[in-house]
Amino acid sequence: MLEPGDDAPEFSLPNQDGDEVSLSDLPGEYAVVYFYPRADTPGCTTEACSFRDDWDTYEDAGISVVGISDDPVDDLADFREKYDLPFDLLSDEDGEVSAAYGSYGEKNVFGNEVMGVFRNTFVVKDGEIVEVYEGVDPENHAEEILADLDLD
Repeated sequence: MLEPGDDAPEFSLPNQDGDEVSLSDLPGEYAVVYFYPRADTPGCTTEACSFRDDWDTYEDAGISVVGISDDPVDDLADFREKYDLPFDLLSDEDGEVSAAYGSYGEKNVFGNEVMGVFRNTFVVKDGEIVEVYEGVDPENHAEEILADLDLD
């Protein structure tokens, strides 16, 4: 697992529209890179909507947000549209980027061992990890990040 002070692994992944998005191209002083298991499931929807609901605060503070899962691009497009999400969702179908962030591996889902994405979040500034959230509780996660960054 990455820790504050570590270099953030660079990535370039397709977003919900199939356009490539790279970490180094994200606008703002901070970038929130959050990993989530599956689009349009209860916890993932709660987490995504928490960022949406606090979007004005994120935008005003110069913080970009991207969500990464191993869902295909088409599923991300539907999820983003259904919940009117104002940020990009990125497709990491092979789990390579998620693994680089320590957010991909074997997990137990309904009694079955499967490979998948773990719910972790990383805040990046100038290419460096500044905050790490492991095993995130999706409710109010967006507010938690804002409080921890103390941008007032």
